[in-house]
Amino acid sequence: MAERVLEEHDEGVRIVRVRTQEDAAPYRTSFAGAYQDIFSEPPYNERFFPEEADAVLQQHLMHRENIVILAISGRAKVVGFGISVPVDTRADISRELRGLLPTRHTYYLAEMGVLSSYRGTGLGSKLVQWRMDLINHRRFSHVVLRTSAVRNASYEMYLRRGFDDMGVYMEVSSRRIDGRVTTDRRLFLTKVLPPPDELTGDDETEELPAHLLKTFEDGQNI
Repeated sequence: MAERVLEEHDEGVRIVRVRTQEDAAPYRTSFAGAYQDIFSEPPYNERFFPEEADAVLQQHLMHRENIVILAISGRAKVVGFGISVPVDTRADISRELRGLLPTRHTYYLAEMGVLSSYRGTGLGSKLVQWRMDLINHRRFSHVVLRTSAVRNASYEMYLRRGFDDMGVYMEVSSRRIDGRVTTDRRLFLTKVLPPPDELTGDDETEELPAHLLKTFEDGQNI
């Protein structure tokens, strides 16, 4: 199955959905580089080797219900990404949320980032919105994400978009850019999805509802 272009963004950037490892093949190297660059910055300061960054993409694509959105400049340069899977495919996350959210009906916004030179254009908000719009609202009632406990622009953007801080924290161990392995605190934010009868069209079909074909306008970004 070929990639689907969801929309054309500013300055020649297109937002596409890829579903399979075959779809993603032209972008693997660029994705890995973007992933390394984005998470090497504050507040995470993480160091990933290329094969580790590539594995993030490949492993999520193995889940049948993945939603993988890439922002592409030119032929194949990945400048942003958003990755989501049902939360019950991630044992480490669902374990933390059991009893707090209906995990069988919750989607996890697992990974998102935008290269620094492409921030400030609303691209981050679009990567959030497209993933939420593409979730099957007949099966899933909530979305959840994990972000740095540092109250930065990303955190504020999510609150403005209607996410709630759950007050639940998780310590994450990572290799830092200085070579040390340390932990940092991440917090969970959640949002209730609109019920299917509030949506236009059929979200179980391959065709996007008409309201999703319009450009999503939001000045916020990560």
